[in-house]
Amino acid sequence: MIVRTLEEILNTDRDVKADNWSSRRLLLKKDGMGFSLHDTIVYGGKKTLIWYQNHLEAVYCLEGEGRIETLDDGKVYELKPGVLYALDKHDRHLLTTDTDMRFLCVFSPALTGQEVHDADGVYPLLTD
Repeated sequence: MIVRTLEEILNTDRDVKADNWSSRRLLLKKDGMGFSLHDTIVYGGKKTLIWYQNHLEAVYCLEGEGRIETLDDGKVYELKPGVLYALDKHDRHLLTTDTDMRFLCVFSPALTGQEVHDADGVYPLLTD
């Protein structure tokens, strides 16, 4: 059994930070679950281009307000606590945050832990 707290992850190699976000990686590939689980904060007043070509992601909003725009069709979806979106087609999207937002994110395949977005918003497919 794996038991882990957010407090023990903060300021470790599982607490990955970028200009727009902080991803606290609760479960990673090396944990052997087949997916990774992340408690992610995206800072308010930001726009983040994201395109997970190598991963599927499900995102559940816990806190904050913003919107996601799928760039291939221009559809805009409002985000607030209780909203889930799943990028089941590797959707290229723009996340806009009005306030700090907190998400619970699941990735398949699992992330190794050190991925950050490239210029196109893609996470590379890394091995351990």
